[in-house]
Amino acid sequence: FGIDRGLPFPLAWIGEADVLLIAGGNPRETMPPLERYLARQRAHGTSIVVDPRATSFARDATLHLQAAPGTDASLAYALLHVLVAERRIDETYLATRTAGFADVARVAEREHPERAERRTGVPAESIRLAARALATATRAIVLTARGVEQHENGTDAATAYINLALALGLPGRDGCGYGTLTGQGNGQGGREHGQKSDQLPGYSTLDDPLAVARVARVWGCSPERITRRGKTAAEIFATLGNDTRALFVLASNPAVSAPNSAALRMRLRDLDCLIVCDFFLSETAREAHVVLPALQWAETVGTMTNLEGRVLLRERVADAPPGPRSDLAILRALAMRLDAGAFFASDDAEVIFDELRHATRGARADYYGVTYARLRGGEVLHWPVRDEAHPGTPALFETAFATPDGRARCVAVSPDSAVEEVDALYPWTFTTGRSREHYLSGTQTRRIATLATAAPEPFAQLHPTLAARYGIAHGDLVRLISRRGTVELRAELDDGIRAETIFSTFHFGGSQTINDLTSDALDPLSRMPAFKACAVRLERVPTIG
Repeated sequence: FGIDRGLPFPLAWIGEADVLLIAGGNPRETMPPLERYLARQRAHGTSIVVDPRATSFARDATLHLQAAPGTDASLAYALLHVLVAERRIDETYLATRTAGFADVARVAEREHPERAERRTGVPAESIRLAARALATATRAIVLTARGVEQHENGTDAATAYINLALALGLPGRDGCGYGTLTGQGNGQGGREHGQKSDQLPGYSTLDDPLAVARVARVWGCSPERITRRGKTAAEIFATLGNDTRALFVLASNPAVSAPNSAALRMRLRDLDCLIVCDFFLSETAREAHVVLPALQWAETVGTMTNLEGRVLLRERVADAPPGPRSDLAILRALAMRLDAGAFFASDDAEVIFDELRHATRGARADYYGVTYARLRGGEVLHWPVRDEAHPGTPALFETAFATPDGRARCVAVSPDSAVEEVDALYPWTFTTGRSREHYLSGTQTRRIATLATAAPEPFAQLHPTLAARYGIAHGDLVRLISRRGTVELRAELDDGIRAETIFSTFHFGGSQTINDLTSDALDPLSRMPAFKACAVRLERVPTIG
């Protein structure tokens, strides 16, 4: 599409969709505020959920496609195969608004539903029903989430669903579209403004000399100073204790949240200097040489951007205790000690936001027209907002995509899965996810008594057939062993999970750090770790006494 916004259309459209397909997501638990839109959609329309587990959300869907982890690209191609074979694609849209569909169609031609059934486990007839429902809808929306993206071929899988949406002519059409369920905790805003090592504010890149020059002018430095491309987070983690001797961690807990986290914790201990900035003593902070206590979100002011590209002003609502500083104040104080204080003239959030406005002027994610005054006045502003009179852009792509020629790209990717191989020693597929009670690594939510009581520990969700094979009863202690680590958990038997798949949540640390099991293999394009599928073996832990 030429631009990255979680939803390039308003959230409200989800509630009005005739047909909604969500692949790899369980928003009822992971994004509860969306439930009001999802419930509205289910009340009048058809909902299709792709998930290896029959979650409560999947059980409430009109159609649940229970695909094996990592087989999303195959399933998306099978859906597309039906559309092509039955002449249900939007040929006019493809001809006038896209490029590259002929190559995609050639791949889809051989990915018939029966072949996908063997790969994914989804009945061929269910695939046909889903494809026909999408094709006959007046308003259809396709959404993907982390279950699609967090694989070694996650980019390919997401692209396959984008091809499906383009074949239906959805992006840019009123009430329709493709989007990703992402953006929690300012994930959308963070990645728009340079959180990744190859980006500059506003989704500008280091490959664009005009963008580099614009940002350099705003920052008051030479363009050469900001053109060195850095490593991604996962690539940095791989070099700890070797090429990387010191690490500064801000508001993150990789000792729990990183893949292959047992190995990462060992590398953290090899560092000459580990500094962690956080408001709780997280598992990562416990490994640090220096901990810088920071203010919590309610004690500071700033903006966040949600998944629909809406900029939200978050006002201070609580007084801070003496001692801790804001993240901005900490960064400024460090910059001054590192002889870079001239570039950090203020730690006032509104002053820095004004700098951001100018740094993004004319960029893809243009914030120039967003001001604190407009937000405090109650205006609803979705980027891009080109100037202070601009109303914002709730819906993108109505007339053109953000590509040089205005056309979306259909990309012929591989339909093959790319998950860690199971074998006689590691015969089962393990996948991870979240619970409604906890958030990410649990640094905050595990300290809230109500939530900790409701979900005090992770569990190993097993199909009763698999459990019976090992003599495991509900509540038994079981051991999961991957090629990287071992975790012991209580068993939870549930016939809603695929029989060869085991699931757990990743919010806990210590001996219950689920990511000790997961693979740190990366998608070659996105550099996203393969959190959602790894090979494990299962053992029942004998009862002593």
